[in-house]
Amino acid sequence: MSCRESDRSLKRLLIADQRGAVALETPIVYIFVLLIVLLPLADLAAAGFQYISAFAALRGFGQAILYSPPPDVTNATAWQNTATAKADSRFPITNFQLICGDSNAACASGNSDPTLAKWYVYSTSITLAPLVLRSVLCTSTNTNPCTYTLTYSERFQ
Repeated sequence: MSCRESDRSLKRLLIADQRGAVALETPIVYIFVLLIVLLPLADLAAAGFQYISAFAALRGFGQAILYSPPPDVTNATAWQNTATAKADSRFPITNFQLICGDSNAACASGNSDPTLAKWYVYSTSITLAPLVLRSVLCTSTNTNPCTYTLTYSERFQ
């Protein structure tokens, strides 16, 4: 076998054996999977966990105040201050209102009839911090487009 033939067979052998190609392609595939699949999925999961936590805090606050209604719905400022102290400190309660009747009006002496339904209405806000999906997740109309206000209401009478 001549030297020339052995060079050809070595070349054919190296072309047929492409294990080195996988070693070069693997980092490209890993980067693709990380940037295109996992980081957006992590953004979505973090936003979902934050939303669920805030909504659970709102619901938990509603359950805590459900069994201690205000003594006077027309003058409940002191009761509201005491009630908001029971809220989760990570999700502070804002815009706390007592609504009387079906007209969505704040309770006053004119609409505080005991036969009317009474509601607690309050809200909290969450701020998302996405790494990749900012254009998809940050579409709020607030001054910070990544801040969302969650509102919750619960009937108490």
